[in-house]
Parts: sequence; C-alpha cells; structure tokens
Amino acid sequence: MDHQKRKTRVALLSVISNTTLVIMKLVIGLAIGSVSIISEAIHSGVDLLAAVIALFSVKTSDIPPDKRHPFGHGKVENISGTIEAILIFVAAIWIIFEAVEKLKHPGTIESAGWGVAVMLISAGANIIVSHMLFKVGKETDSVALIADAWHLRTDVYTSAGVMIGIGAIWVGPYLLPDADLRWVDPVAAMLVAFLIIKAAYDLTRESAKDLMDVGLPPEEVGWIKNLIENHRPQIHGFHQLRTRKAGHFRFIEFHLKVDRHLTVETSHAITEDLTEHIEEHFPNSSVMIHIEPCDGKCSQKCLEGCFLNESQRQALKG
Repeated sequence: MDHQKRKTRVALLSVISNTTLVIMKLVIGLAIGSVSIISEAIHSGVDLLAAVIALFSVKTSDIPPDKRHPFGHGKVENISGTIEAILIFVAAIWIIFEAVEKLKHPGTIESAGWGVAVMLISAGANIIVSHMLFKVGKETDSVALIADAWHLRTDVYTSAGVMIGIGAIWVGPYLLPDADLRWVDPVAAMLVAFLIIKAAYDLTRESAKDLMDVGLPPEEVGWIKNLIENHRPQIHGFHQLRTRKAGHFRFIEFHLKVDRHLTVETSHAITEDLTEHIEEHFPNSSVMIHIEPCDGKCSQKCLEGCFLNESQRQALKG
C-alpha cells in the first residue's frame, strides 16, 4: 500500500473512532450528570474535528504542484495542525468555565460505574488509534497525522484522570461515607483542561514553525553537509545552504564550489549524484544546486564551507 492510501485510511479510522467516543461520552455524561465526562465529550469532539481536518489535509497535501501552487500543497498539513491547536485552546477554556460553575453549584452523580466504564473504553480505543497514527505519521512524515495522534494521546491521559475522579466518587461512599466528594468531578475536569492547554501549546509550536520557513533540524542539515564533503576533492566547498519544510515536503538549495577545470558534463553529473542521494534519504524533497568555479578567491560566506586549506587556495589563485 502506498503512503497516500495508508495516510488516508488511518485518518479515516481516527474520524470513525472519535465519532463513536463523542456519542458514548455525551450519552453517559448527560445521563449521570458528570461535567468531567461531558468535558471529555467536548475534548473528543475537538479531536473529531481535528481528525476531519487531518483527513482533508493528508488528501490535499499530496496534490501535485500547479500554476497557482508551484511549490505544492504541503503546508496544508501545517495549517491544519495550527487550526487544531486553536480549537483545543477554545475547548479548554470552555471546560474550565463549566467546571468552575459546577464547583459553585455541585450536583449528584448517579451510576458512576457507567462513567468509569466509558472512560476505560475511551482510553483503550485512543491508545490503539494514536499508536497507529504515530506509526504512519512518522513513516510518512505527516505533520497532520502526528498532530492528530497527539490529540488522542492527550485524550488517553485525560480519560484516565476523569476515570480516577469518577471512580473516587463511585467507591467514596463505601470508604468515606460522611465525606462530600462532589468536588472531585469538576476538579478532574479542570485538570483535563490544563493538560489540553499544554498539548495545544506544544502542537502550536510544532505545526506553526514550518509556516515561518524554519530550517530543517540540525541533524538533517548535518547529514547534507557530510554528503557534500564526501564528494571531495572535486568539490572544493559550498555556501548558502538553505532548507525549509512544508508538510512532509523538504526544500534544499545550496551553491557548490568545484574545480574550475571540470567540464559542464562532469559538474552536472556531480549535482545529479548529490540530488539522487538527498532524495533517496529524504523522500519528497526538492533539491536545487548552483555550480560555481573555484578560483581560490574566497569571500567570508565561502570560507565557512570551504574544504581547502590556505596553501591550496593560494595555489588556485596563481
């Protein structure tokens, strides 16, 4: 199965899973009067919207470049991740507001065992689906799928927290018959909200950085530099190495300083070899290499990536 089909299928699975969990949590939360479970239903609703956005983005991001989008549609995934993060912030604020109201006017939770059961089912389902999203997202370098996976992984932790809170209310009367534990439910809801805000912050930082054309990670840039250096002695150095990323697409460009006596054919062969190695190591890459003859007269930008020593540079000048 190719990458696009795998991405689409796992994104669709996330939509189906979240739809089911939203319905279950809403029904149980409203039935037993638990604000923390209702808050989890809202959280899953946000996850559902995020999953729909992720499904749309993975389908759109692989559309080939066209006249209006000559660099492709890869940034759709980054935009979707940023939108998802904003939605999480909004949901978290609403949950905190409702929890505070519940603390002011506490209610009674009936049939708490149903609440524990639905949270257990939610946590189990999201562990499985998030694992699949992480796996396919990392293998296909999909920002949208990884963002969706983090949504569901956060839901696992929050579901566990709500389950513990509802469980305390369920068994509390048997262990502490005189204690008023109605505060546990809204407090658990607020803890859920704070965890959601943390996840939203991390997601915003990760998805938005590529919108600002931040360079590739240091380890990836280091790999490219090592590859260039391995083509010595024909290559005398490089400069103006620039990289960026849009979704799962990478854009890499640099200038090469080569022996000035090389033929155009040989110089072209060097660029072809470098491009082939880069595209093999980083699939979905666009590589642009500019060839320059080296005469030993190095500017400061050339010296930073020069492979020659001072005597070699002087010899070329002569």
